[in-house]
Formats: sequence, C-alpha cells, structure tokens
Amino acid sequence: MKPQSVKKRTLIAPSVLAANFADLQHDIAAAEKAGADLFHLDIMDGHFVPNISFGPEMVQTVHRLTSLPLDTHLMIENPDQYLEDFKKAGTTRLIVHVEVCRHLHRTISEIRSLGMLPGVSLNPATPLSSIEEILPFVDLVLVMSVNPGFGGQKFIQESLNKIQRLRTMLDSRGINAFIEVDGGVSALNAAAIVEAGADILVAGSAIFGAKDIRGALSAIRTKISSKEL
Repeated sequence: MKPQSVKKRTLIAPSVLAANFADLQHDIAAAEKAGADLFHLDIMDGHFVPNISFGPEMVQTVHRLTSLPLDTHLMIENPDQYLEDFKKAGTTRLIVHVEVCRHLHRTISEIRSLGMLPGVSLNPATPLSSIEEILPFVDLVLVMSVNPGFGGQKFIQESLNKIQRLRTMLDSRGINAFIEVDGGVSALNAAAIVEAGADILVAGSAIFGAKDIRGALSAIRTKISSKEL
C-alpha cells in the first residue's frame, strides 16, 4: 500500500513519436485542445535501442507548434554530448537513462545547470536500487513499462509493483520527484497506473493512433479522475 499523501493532479503527456508527421501541426493542436499537459519526445539512436527516431530538430519543431512544456527522453548512448543541443531546441525537462550514464550525478547536474529539469529513466529489467542515490537530485523518474525502442507495445503488468515500490521510496524519504510511466499506457490501464503512484502518463498510440484524438485523451482523463485525491 502506498502512503496516503496529497496526490498531485495527474498529467497526460502525448508521445509525439506516434503522431502523424505529415500533419504534425494538426495532431499537436488537437492534443493541446483536448487537455494535454505536456508533450513527450522519444529520441532514439539505433544503438541503445533498436530503432532511430529523430533529433533536436524535431524538438525545435514541436516547440514552435505549442506553448506546452516539452519532455525529452534520450534513449541514446553518450547523451552528455547532446545536452546543450536539446536545451537550445526548447526542451523543458531532459530525461537520461541510468543504463548509459557512466557518471550519472555529473550528467544530472549539467542538465540542471543548463536550465532544464533533469529526469532519470530505467528499463523494465533495471532495479530501483540503481537510482536510489540520484533520487534527491532529479525532478522526475521515468519508469519504462515496455522495453524501449518501438511504439504500440503491450504494458508489462509487473511494472505496477515497481511503480508502487518507487512511490513508497520517494514518499518515505520526502522526495517530491514525479513518477512518469511510459509504454502501453491507455484508458484501459490508466487508472491502475495512477493508483500505483504515477504522476505523469505518457501515451502515444492510445492518443495519436485514435481517429478522435480529443476523445482518446478525454477517455484517459476520465479513467484517472477517480484515482486523484
């Protein structure tokens, strides 16, 4: 059971990777009008994950299309080389993976010094113990609920227990970092994810893959509203 604390309003972050790039302006506008709180951008390099997505140029494009915060998730090797590029592109929060950062505290400190909010992410098989020492220094912990690299994957149910344990870890230490969950999030499981302790839900196919973007996002909002204190 997670501690009974005051729950932050759950934020919904549509994942741009699932948007229609041929009409990106339409999809971004539709999601924003539907009540999106921020946009999530997955940066893949074909090395850390088995896919290639886009780089700072796409972040800059989305930044021009919306006034909402941009949540940039670096699924790349050697992220330290590109921190300043993503700052210049308009990133609000920059998330790096514990699995690739040789000197994680240094990377997190550099992100903050550049004026961005730092986040740390961990893959499904990576234990929470790997981020225990960095928790006081981050704005957010991103729990991957699928193995990263491709959109449209099925949510790993065991992630709920991981989210619960992370919630307890943060609350017991008085750390106010957000818990973000990415991978297979939809209206079908959103309530359970929030109940486990998540603060931010990243949803790609469930929103941008729907015929009605507004309706899809609203469906997720409706499902989680009963779990917010």
